Amino acid sequence: MTTTTTTTTHPVRTDLHRGSVPATPDHDGRSGARPTRHWALAGVGAGLAGIGAIVASGLVDAVYDPDLQGDAAAIADRLATQREAAFVFHSLALVSAVLLLVFAAGLLRRLRQGSGSEALAPMVAFAGLAGTAVVQVIGTSLDTEFLFGLPQQDVLVDSNVVMYGHFIGTVPWCWVLAGLAGLALHVAGRAGAVPRWLGRTGLVLGGLTLLVGISPLQYLAGMVGPVWLLVTALGFALGDKAHRAA
Repeated sequence: MTTTTTTTTHPVRTDLHRGSVPATPDHDGRSGARPTRHWALAGVGAGLAGIGAIVASGLVDAVYDPDLQGDAAAIADRLATQREAAFVFHSLALVSAVLLLVFAAGLLRRLRQGSGSEALAPMVAFAGLAGTAVVQVIGTSLDTEFLFGLPQQDVLVDSNVVMYGHFIGTVPWCWVLAGLAGLALHVAGRAGAVPRWLGRTGLVLGGLTLLVGISPLQYLAGMVGPVWLLVTALGFALGDKAHRAA
């Protein structure tokens, strides 16, 4: 006598391989995957590029030369010799803006994981950094028109070139909203959502960025804001080990 044995299976999910188990989110919505620091490294790049853009912008200084004041034609001639620095500024400012948005998105997620979805600080930090990225893009918006037109000054009006010199030396320095993000980190630090030293850094450097940005000395924010960004991003990239190990 021959005995035939038949084995049947009735998987609940036919679209999963046998033995697969969906990841179970924890209490704050994470899937259980190990947190990465790629977003923080993007912030490091944004900070370095932002500092470089500010330095390069400062080298395009024809309109601030006291020997050329009031002489639009001479200012235009000098600006034509500073095109290389302006090209460097343009590239670094836009690299910083793109990376800053990545950092802003990562920071939003990181703060929500520590503060919860109802806290305001994560969205305030994101909005401040996203707004700063937009300002950097706007600060480079005239570059193509003038950088390619300067060698052919017969197509440009000298007074417009002077205006461009002031534009490139002012708008990209308006990092005031990054200061708002720094203060949001301070609030998160007091709540225990991030390492306390990062919160204190946000209070000091972020608060200073916001203060000078609101004041008539607003362009000084461009000197402090990128430094706060770099220090903060390095803190999340190299530190924050307790969170990544959780």
